[in-house]
Amino acid sequence: MGTGRVKKTRQNKNLSAETTPRLVRALSKLVLVLSLGASLGACSSLWGKDETPPDEPADRLYNEGLFVLNNQKDPKKAVEKFEEVDRQHPYSEWARKSLIMSAYAYYQSGSYEESVTAAKRYISLHPGSPDAAYAQYLIGASYFDEIPDITRDQARTEKALAALDEVVRKYPSSEYAVSAKQKMEVARDQLAGKEMQIGRYYLEKKDFTGAINRFKVVVTRYQTTRHVEEALERLTEAYMALGIVGEAQTAAAVLGHNFPDSEWYKHAYALVKGGGLEPSENKGSWISKAFKKVGLG
Repeated sequence: MGTGRVKKTRQNKNLSAETTPRLVRALSKLVLVLSLGASLGACSSLWGKDETPPDEPADRLYNEGLFVLNNQKDPKKAVEKFEEVDRQHPYSEWARKSLIMSAYAYYQSGSYEESVTAAKRYISLHPGSPDAAYAQYLIGASYFDEIPDITRDQARTEKALAALDEVVRKYPSSEYAVSAKQKMEVARDQLAGKEMQIGRYYLEKKDFTGAINRFKVVVTRYQTTRHVEEALERLTEAYMALGIVGEAQTAAAVLGHNFPDSEWYKHAYALVKGGGLEPSENKGSWISKAFKKVGLG
């Protein structure tokens, strides 16, 4: 009898060990179902059955973005508002306005890559819009504000020059064309300065051909910059060192003709005279042709 009770007790223990995990799993599923039901019930009570939260009015989001940008001076937060317009109302007129404002707000925050991306997207979607000129200007201005020191690579400067030139070419009568031209002059001066830096290095190393190639870029591409006077003097110096006196005389003569009061002309004149020569322009020289091409000669 005692043995039977022990045996029954063991059977009960075995049953309990087998069924407990099943009960836990079943209860867990039940709790999950009840939790989901409660959550869905709460959502339904807020928005109605099978409904999603309504979108905010596009004009409200846009105006909130303007307020944050202009009054709170928080361009990054403003971008969030403008981008929300595009997300909730992608094909509206407010979305178009918000996209150009996003580009501007990114620019204001110093997020230049994001500004360029937003501005390019605007031009792609709305090429005929009155604000397309401003979008193109923002691209150029973003690159312009990232122009590095003269000792570093000038890829950004070249991008700025190209983007700003597009403003002038495509939108010459826009209010941004004048500012674009001013920035272009600064960018050109920067690129000319870089060429001069490399040219001087070659000149010091007595790599006269390498130096001439660099100074030639300044004379042919950037002759309206302040570096052109020095470039002509350096050409005189390099050509004299190579014994190509005709080109040296032409460089000095063109320098004297266009910049007679320049200190660089005094140096060039002294170099030519030191060789027993006089400045004399060869009309067939590339130097003479380069200046005549833009009406400076």
